[in-house]
Amino acid sequence: MARLAQTAGLTDIQQEILSTVRDFVDKEIIPVATELEHRDEYPQQIVDGLKELGLFGLMIPEEYGGLGESLLTYALCVEEIARGWMSVSGIINTHFIVAYMLKQHGTQEQKDHFLPRMAAGDIRGAFSMSEPGLGSDVSAITSKAVKDGEEYVLNGQKMWLTNGGTSSLVAVLVRSDEGHPEGTAPHKSMTTFLIEKEPGFGEVRPGLTIPGKIDKMGYKGVDTTELIMDGLRIPADRVLGGVTGRGFYQMMDGVEVGRVNVAARGCGVAQRAFELGVQYAQQRHTFGKPIAQHQAIQFKLAEMATKVEAAHAMMVNAARKKDSGERNDLEAGMAKYLASEYCKEVVEDAFRIHGGYGFSKEYEIERLYREAPMLLIGEGTAEIQKMIIGRRLLEEYRFQG
Repeated sequence: MARLAQTAGLTDIQQEILSTVRDFVDKEIIPVATELEHRDEYPQQIVDGLKELGLFGLMIPEEYGGLGESLLTYALCVEEIARGWMSVSGIINTHFIVAYMLKQHGTQEQKDHFLPRMAAGDIRGAFSMSEPGLGSDVSAITSKAVKDGEEYVLNGQKMWLTNGGTSSLVAVLVRSDEGHPEGTAPHKSMTTFLIEKEPGFGEVRPGLTIPGKIDKMGYKGVDTTELIMDGLRIPADRVLGGVTGRGFYQMMDGVEVGRVNVAARGCGVAQRAFELGVQYAQQRHTFGKPIAQHQAIQFKLAEMATKVEAAHAMMVNAARKKDSGERNDLEAGMAKYLASEYCKEVVEDAFRIHGGYGFSKEYEIERLYREAPMLLIGEGTAEIQKMIIGRRLLEEYRFQG
């Protein structure tokens, strides 16, 4: 859209990057997205195109072969990609969370070893916190690492890995009681391990199994899997940052980036839904005129466009706050909460505008209608976001009585 979701204050380089990504989305993603999604087919050709554009190294520093761009640039690119097909944005999201965690918390050896190949797209990242019985309670993690000489032995089952099969590097959060006496707070006895593996399914290295893809309602194409560790041996130098007990904080730092990403995805999907709705409303005729001329439809379009604009503004604010080096959990939580809720509402309104045709797989809005719900739970549910927002507001507005 020419007028909605514009971002003020971008540099010439940022505008050039976004223009290139937008053209790629219009030419290479939108025309094939629905067909690939219906087949649940991994978009290898699209991923290869993103690799050629250098997007896998977008936020990785130039010294490691990346473009060294900001979180804002990344989020705006994600918004464009999700506008084409949300699953593609998922492929790069977990990659960037792992790259960001390495950049912020990795040892120099870990940065030198992984980041150049991640920037080139030769190593694809995934990260793993959730477990089958875990939900939003990260402190309830049961997967465990036990020190054995110069190695750690990992056991446990993880859940909901985006890129679980196609990735070659997984950042996994597990409990590690070594050096942490009994009674230590759970979040202080967790460690992030960097696990290298072969892409694919089955036993991808001794002690590590990636079962087949989880069949999902939407968000198809990208592989979502479990991860099973059974006597998996990992060298001590693959503890992120080289020190145990810091994993929870490292993961939460990465999740803040992930929440901005999910907000950006919500913005992109909502934009596409609005585009489809406003276009269809001008083509479909009832009672002798386009339905866009009926006041009820104009009201609906007005509400949709306002929600797209508001979500975009909050997402940009959260990204800029993180780029400034300030704490942004409040802004990221607000942006993720609002963008995902508004996305669901805009998509549903576009679905309603399409009438019975919205229920047909021939129309793109049907795919968006199945994709939007994932954003309501990805990177923390609405209820979790509201808990974060509420606690932070009480910190900021503490009553001095």
